[in-house]
Amino acid sequence: MAKAADISSKRLISLAPNTWIKWATQIPDIVAGEIISSEFQWISRENDVLIRANSPQYGDFLVLNEIQLRYKPNMPKRMRAYAALAEEKYNLLTYPVLINVLQEGNVEIPTRYESELAGLQARQDYRVINLWEVDCEIAFQQPASPLIPFVPVLKGGASESTVRRGLQVLRADEQLSQFETVMAFFATFVLESRLVQQIMRWDMAILSESPWYQEILQQGIRQERLSSIELILEMKFGSEGLELMPQISQMLDLEQLKAIQMGLKRVNSLEELRQIISNID
Repeated sequence: MAKAADISSKRLISLAPNTWIKWATQIPDIVAGEIISSEFQWISRENDVLIRANSPQYGDFLVLNEIQLRYKPNMPKRMRAYAALAEEKYNLLTYPVLINVLQEGNVEIPTRYESELAGLQARQDYRVINLWEVDCEIAFQQPASPLIPFVPVLKGGASESTVRRGLQVLRADEQLSQFETVMAFFATFVLESRLVQQIMRWDMAILSESPWYQEILQQGIRQERLSSIELILEMKFGSEGLELMPQISQMLDLEQLKAIQMGLKRVNSLEELRQIISNID
């Protein structure tokens, strides 16, 4: 199983944590501190990214980032649990943020957890960000923006020209470039797969003159596909999904990894994904 420090969403946010938490919290003078452990003893899944933060108005506190590929009905209860456990473990108030990547019908997404039993009430507010409601231009306003790989699913991002623009930004940054196939994965939800393939390879021809091109290209594509699979596994199935990464990482064939990427788009359970893996392994 991948260690917490190796999880893709954590790597992505760590590229520009200040940029991320200012966007996620809308607190203009917030400053990011360290990205700290978000693994809690009493629950089997860890939240995506927990960041220590500070602002002149609120002092020291935590920003809890929970990234979901699609919203799940149990998220309000989960956000309540994560916020409480983070506050208990680190003795700091917590600002929880739920980020939903893909829209699932017209489901109403609540911004708080509420319950009542025998006159006793519990409530946990959290900020909800639906990426399909976020203007894609926001991703281009800051250098090395962690939102760049999500450009295709942002509002106004579902066009060839915008995806190409995002790809140029990715390839111009050494760290962001590792998330190229993550962008490609999200692009397949809004553009035809053939067009996505053309976009992602549109300037590759100039590299083919190098005698090491094929070897380097194969290694790069494999690593990018593994990063994409890891990120989607985490967002869709949490730490339980990441337990499949050691097995998937052993696969050398690019077509096998592509089959897993495509399978992740349609499966609704880990059992379905395990069946796909067993069929191609």
